[in-house]
Amino acid sequence: MTGDEFIYNVDTVTDVLGLFEQTVLLALLRPRTALGREAYGRAILTEVQLRLERQVTAGSVYATLDRLEQKGLVSSHLGERTAARGGRPKRHYVVEAAGIRALNRSKASVDRVWAGISRPLKGAV
Repeated sequence: MTGDEFIYNVDTVTDVLGLFEQTVLLALLRPRTALGREAYGRAILTEVQLRLERQVTAGSVYATLDRLEQKGLVSSHLGERTAARGGRPKRHYVVEAAGIRALNRSKASVDRVWAGISRPLKGAV
């Protein structure tokens, strides 16, 4: 071996989504979060908390949504103003095709990492 086989490609690794980003994207795809094909912040937050089985801040979800939008993985638009929200509109989010591709790449990467490992893991806890 020349060592070339072990080059660590940072660009490829950063294309893979982190767990929280995956959770937020998947929350957008879950039927109960969506209003039609669009989801909004509070419903996304609730779904993320349910899936992670822990409390997370709304700010962390909104920051992740902003980051995903900057990457072109989701898009958003403002809905109509409602009296229930004091005249403020809800921001609705939609997963873009690039977001679906990123989720598929991330899932494939995790599957490769876990390949050949028997579950549940046994040993010292």
